[in-house]
Amino acid sequence: MPELVFFCGTMDCGKSTLALQIEHNRSARGLIGMIFTRNDRAGEGKLSSRLGLVTDAVEVGDGADLYAHLVDHLSRGRRADYVIADEAQFLAPEQIDQLARVVDDLELDVYAFGITTDFRSKLFPGSQRLVELADRVEVLQVEALCWCGARATHNARTVGGVMVVEGAQVVVGDVTGSTDEIGYEVLCRRHHRRRMTAATSRAAALSPDVLPVTH
Repeated sequence: MPELVFFCGTMDCGKSTLALQIEHNRSARGLIGMIFTRNDRAGEGKLSSRLGLVTDAVEVGDGADLYAHLVDHLSRGRRADYVIADEAQFLAPEQIDQLARVVDDLELDVYAFGITTDFRSKLFPGSQRLVELADRVEVLQVEALCWCGARATHNARTVGGVMVVEGAQVVVGDVTGSTDEIGYEVLCRRHHRRRMTAATSRAAALSPDVLPVTH
């Protein structure tokens, strides 16, 4: 039976790499996929991995109807044997409903990839809807690591290496961004709660503790 599968994890855990691997494996068997994405780091209409792999995709706009797009595509005599939706956390809840309808009515497998929570540890609406509707939720086993070496479970937004907890939910950046601009970093829960990034931890290590002096 066709399924809606949600592959999730923190940033830097290989979601887009797996999406590209699924695309490669199926296309090598003669299958043709429809790839959706939104706000990919490589630019509009691209699905890319930090390993350097990239392929073309359909950029999803705010009001796009993914089910209608597939119906139109198929009605023109074109093929689509499966669907990949990367950066699915950025999709609207109603667009996730449309992906579920693709599975149920068009009988196509849909593989969605995304992070579950934002830099404030709040669920993205798209990810929340996927958790509610998916036939399976698969947490990726390639563990991203916090700077301390512990398993990273939270995504942090940084400005100049300093963690911030306010701002718009969606601001495109990368974990490899320079320290002078908006970037992202994966942290364990302890260091996310303490707002301690790799940059601030190094600063703390370089600053000797000052003990009170009494006379």
